[in-house]
Amino acid sequence: MHAIQLPASHALHAPPSPDDQARADLYALLARLLLAPPDMALLDALASSTPIVAQGGDPALERCWEHLTLASSVMDAGAVAAEFDTLFISIGTPPVDPYGSRYIAGFMNDTPLAELRADLARLGLRRARGVGEFEDHLGALCETMRVLILGMPGSARASIEQQQHFFERHIAPWCERALDDIAAAEGANYYRLVARLGAAFLAIEAQAFEVGEQVNAQNNHGR
Repeated sequence: MHAIQLPASHALHAPPSPDDQARADLYALLARLLLAPPDMALLDALASSTPIVAQGGDPALERCWEHLTLASSVMDAGAVAAEFDTLFISIGTPPVDPYGSRYIAGFMNDTPLAELRADLARLGLRRARGVGEFEDHLGALCETMRVLILGMPGSARASIEQQQHFFERHIAPWCERALDDIAAAEGANYYRLVARLGAAFLAIEAQAFEVGEQVNAQNNHGR
């Protein structure tokens, strides 16, 4: 996924907060790992990374991060690439197909993808030329969330309301099932840990959006 310039109505020019930067970094990592296997440089970077401190001290996310970084210190890039191919790439239907249309409608390239493309167009985003995965791939959706949080060079960030709308419409309805399928798939060793990290993080995202909405509702009611 690549961004084009966001409409001026979406303009948020202040730099992202540390929490938003951390969110965007996690989305970027999930996008990278779900769209392609990690090379040795990424495995080394993960292995040498500092422990994650989740907002509110969420132990599940911190534990999942620790497990993934430990695995990255001992896994060989070739073995992880072979695992990725086994899980996500095969002749016919692979063991795991993390596309929103498949999980929501039961078929690839169905109504959910059309609705997603309409929302992306309204946000000023589009699928990059030459990209093989459709926009409703979970990795592509994680990349879209990163762009909405941080913006792009020359483009502003999306509001928290826009982020929440996108997340709740296009990710939340099916991401838990997809990540559970990845974690449970035969041969998922490294990617079982990727899926568990993704599930823990996206659960925090869903809860944070819900809490933020409740706080806004209370504030508006008190006016």
